[in-house]
Amino acid sequence: MEKQVYHLRREKIFQQMPDNSIALLTSAEIKYRNSDTEYPYRQDSHFYYLTGFDECESLAVLLKKKGQNHFILFCQDRDPQAEQWTGVRVGVNDALEIYGADEAYPIGEASKRMPELLAGTTIIYFLVNNSPEFDKKVFSWVKALGKKIRSGITTPRQFVDFRQIVDEARLIKSQDELQLMRKACSLSADAHVHAMKHCQVGMYEYELEAILLKEFYRHGSRFPAYSSIVATGDNACTLHYTRNDKMIKEKDLVLIDAGAEYHHYAADITRTFPANGKFTKEQQAIYELVLAAQQSAIQQIAPEVPWNKAQETILHILVQGLIDLKILKGSVATLLEEKAYLPFYMHNSGHWLGMDVHDVGEYRVQGNWRPLKPGMVFTVEPGLYISADNMSVAEQWRGIGVRIEDDIVVTEQGYEVLTEGVPKSVHEIEKLMKDRG
Repeated sequence: MEKQVYHLRREKIFQQMPDNSIALLTSAEIKYRNSDTEYPYRQDSHFYYLTGFDECESLAVLLKKKGQNHFILFCQDRDPQAEQWTGVRVGVNDALEIYGADEAYPIGEASKRMPELLAGTTIIYFLVNNSPEFDKKVFSWVKALGKKIRSGITTPRQFVDFRQIVDEARLIKSQDELQLMRKACSLSADAHVHAMKHCQVGMYEYELEAILLKEFYRHGSRFPAYSSIVATGDNACTLHYTRNDKMIKEKDLVLIDAGAEYHHYAADITRTFPANGKFTKEQQAIYELVLAAQQSAIQQIAPEVPWNKAQETILHILVQGLIDLKILKGSVATLLEEKAYLPFYMHNSGHWLGMDVHDVGEYRVQGNWRPLKPGMVFTVEPGLYISADNMSVAEQWRGIGVRIEDDIVVTEQGYEVLTEGVPKSVHEIEKLMKDRG
């Protein structure tokens, strides 16, 4: 995105900051997998949202003083010897030109310059407990400034979590963001279709994962948005199963929960399908129950509908369905009150989606469920999980795990399904797998 996009984002944040306040954001740290081998670098989402800057060892400062807004960026300076090993850096000069900083300095000068920048401010915003080491630096800068208080310098007295402002800004996606999310969802949908087409009994779960990753990379996504779940048979009843090392058997269902990250924006899709291309009677009954719950919840999405409406809809349909299948006994109202569904459905209807797969934003506002607004993006993902060890149900149901998940954006008229490119009716899935050749 153009630097003007990030400038406008910062201006919206500045509008919510009082005069004589300062916001500090540090870049993500390098993480090590083992020894001196690094994980691929991923910038902190808040930092990237407001700067577009993708290098480590950086510090962004938003200073509002005497009615003037200043964006100051501390970053690594150019160093030919270091760049020989790790690649070209942006450097201080280009930070001004490319990223629209009002001032830019080498990161090594941060501790020297921060007391001066903090002087005269009364409020510091930062991501509390996001980085304990950075928290210590912030307090050390304030302490250093406090030694000059007798000279008449005003020191900050309030420390405020920056999430209060930035999270709310990130919750409503702009058209630029939605364009990136549509791409993330589209390429993720293509990868799911490829996995369905290429699934064969006798393969291993990790072979399907490899198909997903290949498609992600091939379409411009350098990383998955989260660790892919490829769960067959009873593994699908483990919500965050990521071992992905079991052989796919003849009558297994295959649950794939996977999404790509594209330019820092995530997709999150789950589909469940039969390994051999044909649902058994029991698998189809559970699957169509979950699908009915999902479709009913999605159809009710519109501006001003409270967040919890989807979960209420899903719960009513799933509980009634479990009664109809004689898996639960009793009235819907009583079973809901007793939460008798928990052994089979133990999570919520979905979560916010954006730069993080579990994106920022409160679900309640002043104690009430948040009403939906255009530009909000979230998942709708009901499921039913009947463990092979659950002896309270008839044998034919055991070991069936189903989840169906799509990504939805609220629009002025209602909603848009961003992940509709993956088949999800029984007929569509069986036809796709029959035609795979």
